[in-house]
Amino acid sequence: MSLRRRPKSDRGLVVLEGGGTKALRVGRIWLVGAGPGDPDLLTLKAARRLAAADVVVHDRLVGAGVLDLIRPEARRLYVGKRRSHHSVPQDEVNRLLVALAQQGLDVVRLKGGDPFLFGRGGEEMLAAREAGVPCEVVPGISAAMAAAASVGAPLTHRGLAQAVTFITGHPAKDGSLDLDWRALARPNQTVAIYMGLSSAAQMSAALIGAGRAPATPVVIVENTSRAGERRALSTLGGLPVAAQAFSGPVILLIGETAGLALPQAVQDLVSVQDTGKLEAGQ
Repeated sequence: MSLRRRPKSDRGLVVLEGGGTKALRVGRIWLVGAGPGDPDLLTLKAARRLAAADVVVHDRLVGAGVLDLIRPEARRLYVGKRRSHHSVPQDEVNRLLVALAQQGLDVVRLKGGDPFLFGRGGEEMLAAREAGVPCEVVPGISAAMAAAASVGAPLTHRGLAQAVTFITGHPAKDGSLDLDWRALARPNQTVAIYMGLSSAAQMSAALIGAGRAPATPVVIVENTSRAGERRALSTLGGLPVAAQAFSGPVILLIGETAGLALPQAVQDLVSVQDTGKLEAGQ
């Protein structure tokens, strides 16, 4: 497979074709964490890689301000995913990254949050490794960390949370969530849930059924670090109702430390009561 460059004025950017000769040099793949969206939370190393890349292959949840840091001459390829729809299947993304690098291009795979936390960065790294293409990972601030900082609810805190567990709330094709609910229901830990909006009621019931107290505090943060960020303070028992006020993407922080995110400390925090009444707010 070879890559033919189109003129810089052509926004089609790249074409992959069969056949062709190998480049004189093999490029490099950089798996770069774009953070939760705010460009100010991007690492300096990530910004340098964006400024030097020949091609940037990016996801849907990468913030617009981060994309603005890509140098104008670089080619951009969108391979974003949303629930029940992938614009490009993961196997094809893996092959694309390798093919681009084998044409001598320096490729940035730009991923929301951190590449190694629910970002499929491991799959892309292994594909590069198998093909003999140099690959380096640039970590990014994950959405759960940004959400915790935004609302003032530490993920760990002496006397309240001695552990934190990151899980995905995205259900399997049959709608099930194959998780160790008994372990997740243990007190004095924070459970940070990604992609959990659609299954919020199911997770609430499972955690309570496994022994977690219904009064356990929960923070919901939507569009973490972006201009449209919205938040709610609720409880595990009130989570099914609280979740109905959001459309995602959201982070759920469940645990004793979520109770530290007090409305008076964060003035725009929406307060959701177990009665099911949602107070207006942004």
